[in-house]
Amino acid sequence: MTDIQVTTDRYVEMVLAGGGRERALADALALRAGDTDARYRIAAQCLYVAVVAPELVVDVYDGLTEGWLGAAPDGPRITAPLPGTSQEISADMWAGLWPLVFDPDAGRDPAAITARTAALTEHLTPELNRRTAAMALLYPGVAEAAAGGIPDRFELEDLAACPTDSLGGALYSFIIDKGFDLEVLDRDALGLQDLPPPLDYLNVRILQCHDIWHLVAGHETSGLHEVSVTGFQMAQFGHQYSAMFLGMLTTKMAFTQAPEVTGFTLDTILTGYRHGRETPPLIGVEWETIWDQPIAQIRTLLGVTAYDSPYPAWVMEDMRALEDQQA
Repeated sequence: MTDIQVTTDRYVEMVLAGGGRERALADALALRAGDTDARYRIAAQCLYVAVVAPELVVDVYDGLTEGWLGAAPDGPRITAPLPGTSQEISADMWAGLWPLVFDPDAGRDPAAITARTAALTEHLTPELNRRTAAMALLYPGVAEAAAGGIPDRFELEDLAACPTDSLGGALYSFIIDKGFDLEVLDRDALGLQDLPPPLDYLNVRILQCHDIWHLVAGHETSGLHEVSVTGFQMAQFGHQYSAMFLGMLTTKMAFTQAPEVTGFTLDTILTGYRHGRETPPLIGVEWETIWDQPIAQIRTLLGVTAYDSPYPAWVMEDMRALEDQQA
C-alpha cells in the first residue's frame, strides 16, 4: 500500500472507531510487512485506549506485542468488561494534543513534555476516570496495595543513611547527583487526591516509585528508556498517564516521523510493555523495608529480571549530540 498523509480530522475519526486485540495484531503484522499506513491505525488504537476505552488497554497492547514482536506477553490474564458506547473526546484534549504532536522540540525537555502530557489527562471525563479505576482493580496486587491508603512521602534522610551499594543509596544518588526529585511531579498540585480510588493511590504511588522502578527493573534514565519504562508502568497496572503518553507519542511518530521511526518506537514501547506484563507486580512493595539491600538482591527477592533493551540505552542522546556537532 502506498504511504498516505492522514489529516487530523480523519485521525480523530480513526481514534473514535476504536479497535481491539485482533485489529491491533493485524495492524502490527501489516506494518511489519511494509504497510506504512498501518502506523496511523496503530497510533489511533493506542490513543483510543487512553482516552476512550481503558478496558481494552491489555487487549490492544497484547495484540500489538504479538504482531510486532512475534509472541504475546506471558503475563496474567486480565479480563475486563467490554467498553460501553463510544464517547466524544473533549475538544480541549485535542487542543492540547496537537501542539505536542507537531512541536519539534517537545521531547528535548523531559520535565516539560511530562507536564504537558499530564495536563491532557485533566480533560478526561469523570466517567472515564471511574472506568479506568475499575480496570486498574483487575490487575494483580492493586486492590491490596490501594487498601493501605495514600502512601506517605519518602524521607531523604532515610535514603542518605543507606549503604551506597543499596537501593536506598542508589536512589539517594539519583536525587542528589542527578538533581532528580523524590517525586516526579507535585502530587498536591496535580490534585491526585481528587481522583476516584484506586487512581488516587496509584498516581501518587507511581510518582514516588518511578525512579525506583527504573533502578530495580533495569531501565536507564535515558530518553529511550523513559519510553520503555512507560510501557512497563502501563503493563503493571494500566497506568493512566502512561497510556496517555504512549498514545501521544505514537501519534507524534505517525504524523511527524518516517515510518521506520515508528518501528523503532514500537520496539521500545512493546519490549518495555512485555517486560512489565511478565514482571511480578511491584505496586505494593514496601520499599522502605528493603532500602538497605543491594539491587541485585532485591531483584532476586521480587522475581525481577532486568530489562533487555533492543537498542543502546543512550542512543538518542548520542544521535542528538552528533546532530548538534554537525549543525
